[in-house]
Amino acid sequence: MLAVSDSLNPPPGVNPNQASAARVYDYLLGGKDSYKIDRQVAKDAALVLPDVVEAARVSRHALSRVCRFLAERAGVRQFVDCGCGLPCRDNVHQIVQRADPTAKVVYVDYDPVVAVHVRARLLDNEFTEFVRADLFDPPSVLGHPTVTGHLDWTQPIAVLFMLALHHHYEGDRDLPSKVTKEFIDRLPSGSYVAISHLLDARDGSEADAAVRDLVESVRHGPMGDVVARTRGEIEELFHGLELIPSGPDTRAGIVPVIDWWPDGPPLDDPAAVAHRIVGVGVGRKP
Repeated sequence: MLAVSDSLNPPPGVNPNQASAARVYDYLLGGKDSYKIDRQVAKDAALVLPDVVEAARVSRHALSRVCRFLAERAGVRQFVDCGCGLPCRDNVHQIVQRADPTAKVVYVDYDPVVAVHVRARLLDNEFTEFVRADLFDPPSVLGHPTVTGHLDWTQPIAVLFMLALHHHYEGDRDLPSKVTKEFIDRLPSGSYVAISHLLDARDGSEADAAVRDLVESVRHGPMGDVVARTRGEIEELFHGLELIPSGPDTRAGIVPVIDWWPDGPPLDDPAAVAHRIVGVGVGRKP
């Protein structure tokens, strides 16, 4: 298989001159599945947020902690990873299947490059599937025969929207809320929804300024739009689900990714800008 960075033969439907959020994120995490245009977006982001690589790293670690909580503590055995992005070192099915090798995972993404690489690298057992669909078109996911057939919709399911909902290009700011509502309405009792999202702190902090600059950088670049939301606005995406406290002796709510269900005292400086530009929450459907 050709590396994505070799743009002589891009997969069908791929424009190597149009940046992709999945490929930009892959590049920030040290992957090689990107085009020149994706690397330029990452470099532009680094001009306004010098530790953007660290921001990507800590967000990926938060995904791992959320998945471990859901699989090991909440006992969830079915997962839908919406906007899964390109494979990296430790992916959702690898994390949750350590708790139960029969845990089922459906990866969802619309990017044709992601489709090629996920199918080639992640579908290594009968409990893992991939669907090429647009999470911003919920029926294309919820009605897909793989999703309806692979999962038992009478049992709890965890739906992951990690770093996915702030990338929407239709201009409808309410679209992510409409999307999560459709998923939540469909989920059976005992299910979970996890969301991480670019955080609009509105507190005059260095992180607040960095997010505003990052949004402007992306908005005027070749990738498209990105939206930041306040903690309250991110919480509204859960539509009244019972939010899970982010750790022992903490109140339930939306917190920076560095703070969600820590496995122990943070080894990094929790005040670092890169650690506070993304908020995360996990909610349970009664």
